[in-house]
Amino acid sequence: MEMRAVYANCLAELMERDRHVCVLDADLAKASGTRGLYERFPDQMFDCGVAEQNMASIAAGLSSYGFRPWIESFTPFATRRICDQIAISIAYARRNVKIVGTDPGIAAELNGGTHMSMEDIGVLRSIPGLVIFEPADAVQLRAAMPVLNAYDGPVYMRLFRKELPDVFGADYRFELFRADTLREGRDLTIFVSGFLTKDALDAAVRLEAEGVDAEVVNIHTIKPIDRESVIASARRTGAVLTVENHSVIGGLRSAVLEALAEEKIPVCAVGVRDRFGEVGTLPYLREALGLTVENIVQTARKAVGLKD
Repeated sequence: MEMRAVYANCLAELMERDRHVCVLDADLAKASGTRGLYERFPDQMFDCGVAEQNMASIAAGLSSYGFRPWIESFTPFATRRICDQIAISIAYARRNVKIVGTDPGIAAELNGGTHMSMEDIGVLRSIPGLVIFEPADAVQLRAAMPVLNAYDGPVYMRLFRKELPDVFGADYRFELFRADTLREGRDLTIFVSGFLTKDALDAAVRLEAEGVDAEVVNIHTIKPIDRESVIASARRTGAVLTVENHSVIGGLRSAVLEALAEEKIPVCAVGVRDRFGEVGTLPYLREALGLTVENIVQTARKAVGLKD
């Protein structure tokens, strides 16, 4: 099932149980997968048109009256375009608004550089009180949605719209502020977020064939990062690699480096290197921006080498 379909199904369950849960979109219900909710919940769905700043302000107002609004748009328009509204109307006012940015980073594909935000986490991470979350698969998304809805405060979620392979099993238990160790290792820790989590696991299998035992930790909540788990894993393996569908500036790499600032542990990174995106398919963009399994394997070798 596509991630946006899982997202919409979860919203339907939340809206069915609580009429205060509502969804605001910027004329993108079809793109976000929520068009069908207009028929089922006509009093809880609001099309704000191509006016994301207005949408964010309306959501803040609804929250003031006890509603639990979710707002959605393509990632650059759910972050860069409404940064001031998020900072002042939502975060500063401590409004209970959930912000969903769809198709982050290279996931925007053929929509090109204008729709391809490599900096959305960096833009929002310094705003006080804002939680930043990115699911790795449908299992995690399904488990997280009720938790995010129940959380009293603003949350930004990066949502890959299409299908993703499962990396979690049916017995998965989600904790918002705790990282998930998917594979234990002793030579290197790979901290990874979002849809590249499966790639990190595949890279770990290749590294194992070379004699490198890699630990893979999914950082689903990038802010506040699970500092305790990050430090413990890094100390255990002695080398770190961060992997993210985002700029290496301001995102997961920066959050991990901040957590490890007082540790003498080498940290390498796979991510977008201070550039804008471009039009292309996902396989092409992976190669062009260095987000392949091979890139992860090569950079992991470098990180392990730096231990000496």
